[in-house]
Amino acid sequence: MAGVTTQEVQEQKSHDLGMHTESLSGRTQQRFFDIEKLGEGGFGYPDAPDVDFNKRAEFDAAEMDTKDINLEIRNLTKQGYGTIVVKNPGAKHSLGVGLLHRLNLIFEGSLGYFGCGLTDGPNVRIHGRVGWACGENMMAGTIVIEKNAGSQFGAAIRGGDLVCKGSVGSRTGIDQKGGTIIVGGNTGSFTGFMMQRGRMIICGNAGKNLGDSMYDGTLYVGGEIEDYGVDAVPEPLGNLDKAWLARKLKMYDMLPANGVDHFTKVVSGKQLWNYDNLEPNEKKLVL
Repeated sequence: MAGVTTQEVQEQKSHDLGMHTESLSGRTQQRFFDIEKLGEGGFGYPDAPDVDFNKRAEFDAAEMDTKDINLEIRNLTKQGYGTIVVKNPGAKHSLGVGLLHRLNLIFEGSLGYFGCGLTDGPNVRIHGRVGWACGENMMAGTIVIEKNAGSQFGAAIRGGDLVCKGSVGSRTGIDQKGGTIIVGGNTGSFTGFMMQRGRMIICGNAGKNLGDSMYDGTLYVGGEIEDYGVDAVPEPLGNLDKAWLARKLKMYDMLPANGVDHFTKVVSGKQLWNYDNLEPNEKKLVL
């Protein structure tokens, strides 16, 4: 288009995909890095270990408790191991948490509650199932679960890709603040509850109250939607949405055989954005 700059085109594409800025009376959630102030450390944490992804270690966790397993992972990274395999994790809780650096971490088995939470950078693959709140408060990196996951999958996730190739429980992505959640199967009730940012792909069906009280962000559902939550509304699926869905699902070998044209896009109706300013009778109408 004549007279339209490249930056304006990029901004329009971002806006169409739901990545627009918000008006909060002078406040904003945006944060920017100053490269000149970061120095030689780049964008990583100053105490992050220097690891070699080609340097591989593995250990059997069958007779170890949660604390010892997590300490062993940290000790191996301090020794420069960039690929770590944990055998027989035994569905123990809170494994692989608080990892704030790049790492290839593989669990050969299932995890319990709060697996791989508070992470910022590692690429994790779990050859089994996970319990509640996997990937909670994840900042960056990838987590891929080969089987099913429990409720509150990706609670308060802020960045990265959180992927479950099976089905998940209720309240998937509750309070999601960024990143991408991908589910290969079905999801339970209140998926996307109080969602604030980010995008979520559900290849199967969604339970009751989808997107209830979502502030922003985008949900894509490939199957049936039992019903919509408060202030969640469908929106036409555009070409940019289709291109992004196809590219993202191909990354994890999860692209449906019939493509992505059948997905339903769900966004916030924005009727709750100024909820505190509504009169009591208006609030009843919204709810």
